[in-house]
Amino acid sequence: QLQACGGGSVQAGGSLRLSCAASGLTTAGLTFSSYGMGWFRQAPGKEREFVVVISGSGGNTYYADSMQGRFTISRDNAKNTVFLQMNSLRPEDTAVYYCAGAPGASYTVGPHTRYAYWGQGTLVTVSS
Repeated sequence: QLQACGGGSVQAGGSLRLSCAASGLTTAGLTFSSYGMGWFRQAPGKEREFVVVISGSGGNTYYADSMQGRFTISRDNAKNTVFLQMNSLRPEDTAVYYCAGAPGASYTVGPHTRYAYWGQGTLVTVSS
């Protein structure tokens, strides 16, 4: 189970920090540090969009081009939690943000990372 939180309403230029706490990920033999963790978002009327992913070890990340420089992903494996720091927010960042878990992606992540677990979303609204 993935529980995302931290969404809210903010003015353009502001910041938010999303969190995603993991519990009960059931792929046999794997601990949280064996899961790549990604963030996706879905704006009203649009398809789901990839944001960023971090490897289980935390040593590798892969960002969507449009997110790099403003968004930063991190994780705390001791707390089974992944974070998304979002700065310089724009109205076009308004969306429901979802976290997702990719079992086995301990070290390598990228556009082909496969996700087996999805959390419920948290809404981010950026006003101009």
